[in-house]
Amino acid sequence: MRYYPLFINLERMHCLVVGGGGVGCRKARSLAEAGACSVLVVDTAKASEDMETVCTSCGNVCFARREFVVEDLDGINLAFACTSDSVVNGKIAQQCERRGILCNIADQPDRGHFIVPGSVRRGDLCIAVSTAGKSPAMARRVRAEIDGLIGDEYGLVLALMGRLRPRMLDLGLETRQNTDVFRSLVFSELADALKVRDKTAARGILMDILPDTLHNNIPELLDGLV
Repeated sequence: MRYYPLFINLERMHCLVVGGGGVGCRKARSLAEAGACSVLVVDTAKASEDMETVCTSCGNVCFARREFVVEDLDGINLAFACTSDSVVNGKIAQQCERRGILCNIADQPDRGHFIVPGSVRRGDLCIAVSTAGKSPAMARRVRAEIDGLIGDEYGLVLALMGRLRPRMLDLGLETRQNTDVFRSLVFSELADALKVRDKTAARGILMDILPDTLHNNIPELLDGLV
């Protein structure tokens, strides 16, 4: 099966997680951290300490100790079946299919609409890894290799680029000129300078690449990054 890679904005999404064990707890936490509008976790067992921590620390997560009922899907945009009961997971998949709700089935990925890939994060940089469900072990290996290759400096460069972009666009330059500046920075030694917190080197690189009109903004661009 081939999957379409997709990053989704959860700010207006209501999510359901059925199963509050280790898998369900991790799902709930990651959904909350990604900014989901709400996350409802349903499980017949008592909430674990980890789940209680998630509910306490994340204001958009709530836990209900009871069996799953189809009404739990009312108003839901994304559903995750994470129970140890394949029959229950299958029931959730069936109900989601009827209602047109995207669902992820932990133990039967082919019955769901999507899978959640492993990922490596460095600030706002997120690199996702998927083997289309064929080998979680291979996905873990690839993720580990990427984790060793991509350092925190990539997130720092991205943070700087996020500050720079609106300032560059406000100058009203041609698209080609903006592109040249952005690419020159990304492929420069800026990441190396930020990695070792070398403010002088980072400032010099920005002075060489940025338009003169933005030189006064360099302290703001580097603030907190070096």
